[in-house]
Amino acid sequence: MTVTSGLAASGRPWRRRAVRLAALGALPLALGLAAMLLWLARGRAKPEHVVSIKSLELATVTRGTIADEVVARGSVIAAISPTLYSAASGTVSYLVHAGDSVSQGQVLARISSPELDNEYERERTTLESMEAQFAQGRIELQQQFLANEEQANLTAVTMNAQLRELERSQQAWGLRVISEREYQAAYDSFTMARLEFEHARRNSALEQQRILLGLRTRELRRESQALVVSGLRQRIDDLTVRSPVNGLVAELGQPDQTHVARSMPLVRVVDLTALAIRFQVAESLADGIRPGLPAQITLDGQTADGMVTAVSPDVQDGWVTGRARFVGPQPFGMRQNEQAELRIVLRRRDDVLEVERGPFLTPQSRYVYVLNGDHIARAPVELGTVSASEIEVTRGLSAGDQIVVSATSRLGDATQVRVIR
Repeated sequence: MTVTSGLAASGRPWRRRAVRLAALGALPLALGLAAMLLWLARGRAKPEHVVSIKSLELATVTRGTIADEVVARGSVIAAISPTLYSAASGTVSYLVHAGDSVSQGQVLARISSPELDNEYERERTTLESMEAQFAQGRIELQQQFLANEEQANLTAVTMNAQLRELERSQQAWGLRVISEREYQAAYDSFTMARLEFEHARRNSALEQQRILLGLRTRELRRESQALVVSGLRQRIDDLTVRSPVNGLVAELGQPDQTHVARSMPLVRVVDLTALAIRFQVAESLADGIRPGLPAQITLDGQTADGMVTAVSPDVQDGWVTGRARFVGPQPFGMRQNEQAELRIVLRRRDDVLEVERGPFLTPQSRYVYVLNGDHIARAPVELGTVSASEIEVTRGLSAGDQIVVSATSRLGDATQVRVIR
């Protein structure tokens, strides 16, 4: 009993030491496990990201008017740049040089054409001859009128004399101082005189019509010849080439003092007060562009209203060419070939939700980050029409919402981000 008790008493301290040693060995493992659990717990409780609001670019959703626009690059061209041609073959002599400023009506060049001068003189002489013949015909007509009138007057006198003779014969026959045969002879003489008078009067009228028709034929020939001479006179006047507009001599078509054929280009003049814009757009954007659409034209920081006037049906290297003109006053100080930017409005809609689109917001975007207090949360959206600086919001946002329009790649796939102000 005593021995057993002693062994028991002596074994208890050893067990206590073993327990202590086991506890000390398990302590690092327990601490590591606790640290891991704490890290996991903190990782789950911590927000996905924290960003400064100063690093975000925000835009507010508003209601307004949005326009579907196409932006095009263009250059200034002369809307009026007539090219003047030679009216006849001859030798051209220029009075101006390329780059000279000219005014309307100023002489630019002259053409010497002996052939045209000779033709003009020949036709003019023919016209003068016809005018003389026409004047002679008028004199002949007056003479014929006088002759016919004289003949008619003579027959009238004869008829009146026979009438008086008939009246005397009629009185004498009533008194039976002449025979019936003499009375009938007087009556026959009067009848013949009357017929001669009527014939002379009708013949005079017909002769007058014949002469008038002949005179009219001569007059028409004279007028036709006058038109020929007038045309040649105009061609001779056109040998003196004058500027049709106030502007600038763009180029000379031929060397000075050279022989040119008819209808050859001589000089091109540019009207600097009537300028237009020639633009190009990609083929994929040109479907909705048509003449009559409004456009905003920007030149060297100046903006003016314009309108599309023409769109080429051809496609060259993937580009479509068009032309626009200014509506209202033109920007001051424009120069030919100056670069310009056009915003062509395809369609415009009022009272729609819109927001500044920035470089990272497109119609293909499916979600945005919306600011809500001290957090930004991801929200699904649907976007529509794109203008130069705004984009239409068709679903997912309301007026007054503030969204992030800067790059969101650093936010990853976080659904909610805390914002530090």
